[in-house]
Amino acid sequence: MSYRRRIYYSSAQRAEIWDRWQRGESMSSIGRRFDRESSSVFSVISPSGGIRPPERKRGRQALSLAEREEISRGLSAGVALRSIARGLARAPSTISRDIKRNGGPGRYRAAASDQAAWDRGLRPKVCKLACEPALCCAVSAKLRRKWSPEQIAGWLRRAFPGELHRQVSHETIYRSLYIQARGVLKKELLEHLRARRTIRRSRHASLKRHGLGQIKDMVSISERPACIEDRAIPGHWEGDLIGGTKNSYIATLVERQSRYVMLVKVANKDTRSVVSGLIRQTQKLPRELYRSLTWDRGKELADHRRLTLASDVEVYFCDPQSPWQRGTNENTNRLLRQYFPKGIDLSLYSQAKLSAVARQLNERPRKTLDYQTPAERFQACVAATR
Repeated sequence: MSYRRRIYYSSAQRAEIWDRWQRGESMSSIGRRFDRESSSVFSVISPSGGIRPPERKRGRQALSLAEREEISRGLSAGVALRSIARGLARAPSTISRDIKRNGGPGRYRAAASDQAAWDRGLRPKVCKLACEPALCCAVSAKLRRKWSPEQIAGWLRRAFPGELHRQVSHETIYRSLYIQARGVLKKELLEHLRARRTIRRSRHASLKRHGLGQIKDMVSISERPACIEDRAIPGHWEGDLIGGTKNSYIATLVERQSRYVMLVKVANKDTRSVVSGLIRQTQKLPRELYRSLTWDRGKELADHRRLTLASDVEVYFCDPQSPWQRGTNENTNRLLRQYFPKGIDLSLYSQAKLSAVARQLNERPRKTLDYQTPAERFQACVAATR
C-alpha cells in the first residue's frame, strides 16, 4: 500500500496562501501556484475557519533570543546575576525570573528558554461570549432567526447603549462560529447564516453575472430622475425574480429608501404571469408609495407598458450586464436565499407563506438604516401619506 508524501509549507508560503485567499482566489488556484492539490491548501486554511491568524510578535519588553544567549554565557562563566543584568540594561529580577522559569542556573539554555516563552504566549484569551452566558444565548437566538452577525452586533449596540458587557462585535461572532476550538457557539448555527460554508470566505470571492434581454420601448436607468437616485423620496422600488426547480419563481420587490421587501407568487417566468402578479401586489400600496420600478434586462417584464397603464408606475431598466445598478434588490435576494435555498421547488410556497417570510426579513435590523428595521422605516412612510 502506497502512502502520499506529507506536504509542508514554509512560513513565506503560508503567508502567500493567506494573501491569495484574502484576495478571493479559490483553493484550486492557490494549489496550482505551488503545484499541489487544493486539499493541501485546505489543511492550512481550515484550522482557523478561513480567518487569517494574527501575526505573532515578540512583546516590546520581552527578552530576546540574543539576550537569553548572553544570560546563558554569563551563567556558564559564573558571572553574578546583577552583572549580567547590568550588561543587558535589564532589572536583576527580570533575569532571575527567566532563569528560575526555565530550569535554574544549571539547566538554563537560551534556545530552549526562548521557545518555551513563545509556547507560553499561546495561552488563548477567553472569548467574550464564553465569559457572558446571557450574551451568548442572545446571540444564538438571533442567529437561529437568521440574523447576520453584523445585524446582531448593531442591534445590541442600539438596544443596550453604554452596557459594554451586553455588546459584542460581529467579528467576534464570526470567529466563534468558524473557529470551533473556542467552544462557544455550536457549529449547527452556521446553517442559519446566509452563506452556508464551513470556512469564512473573502468578500471578493464571487461576482454574480446576468444575461441580456431585448425589450421594446424600454426606458434606460440613465433617464431615471435624480430624486430616485439619492433615495430622498420613498416609493421607488427595485425588482427581480429568484428561481427554483421545476420552472418555479418568486418576484421580489424592495423599496429603495426603507429597504422594505415584498414577495409575489408568480405562476412562471412568462411576462403575463409576472406583470399580473406585480399589478396585484401594487394594489395593496398607497399610490404615493409606488412611483417607479427598476428591473434588469429579463424578458419577464417585456410587457412593462401594461404594468405602467394599470398602476401608473414608471419602469426603468438596467444597462446590459449591470445588475449592480439595482444593488438594493441584489443584496435582498442574497438574504432571501437563506429562506429559499437554490434547488427547491418555489411553487410549493403559498402567498401567505411568502408574506410571512417577507415580514420576518423586514423585522431584521439593517446596518444601512442605523440598525432600524425596514418595517419601522416603511411604517413611517405610510403614516406620512395619511
